[in-house]
Amino acid sequence: MKTITKLAFTALALSIFAVSAAAQKKKPVVYPKPSVVTTNMGPTAAQVSDAQKVSNQVMNVTKFLYVLGGAAKGMEDIDRDTKANKAARDANALNKTKFIQTIRNLRAGLAVLEVDFRTKPLLKKYLVKIDGITALSAQAEDLAVAGKFSESGRPLVMVVEKLSDTLVAMP
Repeated sequence: MKTITKLAFTALALSIFAVSAAAQKKKPVVYPKPSVVTTNMGPTAAQVSDAQKVSNQVMNVTKFLYVLGGAAKGMEDIDRDTKANKAARDANALNKTKFIQTIRNLRAGLAVLEVDFRTKPLLKKYLVKIDGITALSAQAEDLAVAGKFSESGRPLVMVVEKLSDTLVAMP
């Protein structure tokens, strides 16, 4: 009886291994041949270039806003500190000048972009989205010149919103 049990158990074990070996064999997958469809549905090279210009301005303004918080607070803190030495005040004056110049550079780039949208026929339909970015950057510059460096970021955040909306609308 023990022999029959051993033989039955061995046969059962061998049948399990046989089934698992058969399950491991993969059938070759036949993929359908891709068909090439050519249409003129995609954006043109000019549209991609214009979208890239908008994207570049988004990156420029966003990078500036990233630095703005710490730099603005530091400059305003030194202005309020009556105990700051001359070297710190001189360095702060230089930082303020660089800060304002950076905003002016951003404004110049945004003005060029806005003019492109006003003058290029393909971009005029998106002008409603981007209109006013030059004026907003001018507000940021005015606030910085007035010594309100922290507040100068608010109009620039609105610029990024307008630029982002424009990118979404473009193909």
